Amino acid sequence: MEVEHLAPRSRGGTSVEENLWLACRLCNAHKSDRIQARDPRTGQFAALFNPRRDDWSAHFRWSSDGLIVEGVTPQGRATVEALGINRPSLVVARRIWVAARWHPPQD
Repeated sequence: MEVEHLAPRSRGGTSVEENLWLACRLCNAHKSDRIQARDPRTGQFAALFNPRRDDWSAHFRWSSDGLIVEGVTPQGRATVEALGINRPSLVVARRIWVAARWHPPQD
């Protein structure tokens, strides 16, 4: 895990607590300095999910097997794509977590 700037420093974000979050290194690298991305369904730009401000369950859900994060709003879909949230290595890890009954998280 590494510290992510929700509003990137290159875009004027600061290192105050409200702008920081823990993210896996690869998700943070995929995000880069973006604050928005294209929704793959509509092709329109949408803001990326902000875990300090946005409600996860309003934008995402787990697939029935618990392996895939599904975006249910433009913001959710854009975030899933932009951060590579369903890349193969994460799906493999989730499969192990499901077998161990550690996943998916319960609201």
